[in-house]
Amino acid sequence: MIAGTTSTTPTRAVGRLFLRTAVIAALAGLGLGIFMGASHDHTFRTVHAHINLVGWVSLFLFGLFYALIGTVSARLAKIHYGLATGGLVLFAVGLPGIALGLPWGEPVAILASFATLFSMALFAYVVFTAGEAANPAAG
Repeated sequence: MIAGTTSTTPTRAVGRLFLRTAVIAALAGLGLGIFMGASHDHTFRTVHAHINLVGWVSLFLFGLFYALIGTVSARLAKIHYGLATGGLVLFAVGLPGIALGLPWGEPVAILASFATLFSMALFAYVVFTAGEAANPAAG
């Protein structure tokens, strides 16, 4: 639980899930970066960048929002998690496919792009509609 919080609302639970997934993405991104540096093969640099930015940074920020502020709809938070992590996984599969010249790489990366776009659009909606009802303890 985040320091200073006293309840485990459904959106806080989704927040923790985002945070944990972000840490896994950070480890994967760092591991890939170390591998590329050690091998001097930077073929997968776009994969590394997307795992770190979409995975580590974005998911962590989403997690902080849900853990600290939350939203009135746990359902929207769960849909957001599905879209965001789905986009990340699809990027992690599609971008290497593109780099290796595989025919399925680009369609998968396009799906990843749309999942990530819809994820961010949903997050924008959640942020702009979040109010006192989402976190009654806020003052």
